[in-house]
Amino acid sequence: MKIIIPSSDLRNKYNEVSKLSLEEEKAIYITVNGRGDTVLINQTLYEKQMAELELLRLLSEAEESVNKKDVMDARLALSEIRKGIK
Repeated sequence: MKIIIPSSDLRNKYNEVSKLSLEEEKAIYITVNGRGDTVLINQTLYEKQMAELELLRLLSEAEESVNKKDVMDARLALSEIRKGIK
């Protein structure tokens, strides 16, 4: 279930809202005059979502490479890496 609070709560009860965002670990929807305005998430959740997006981006790039047949045999790739290290 969504957590929805008015912007006045964010102004007047910030500590409570911050604690709620940490406890619930989900987005809090802020309304202004009864309409959706902003979504608040705690830093841990934000960083987790950013890491997931980055992983999805990398997986998409990898899938694109496979579809284009722009791949290399794993043994050959490791051999090239070892040459570069020496």
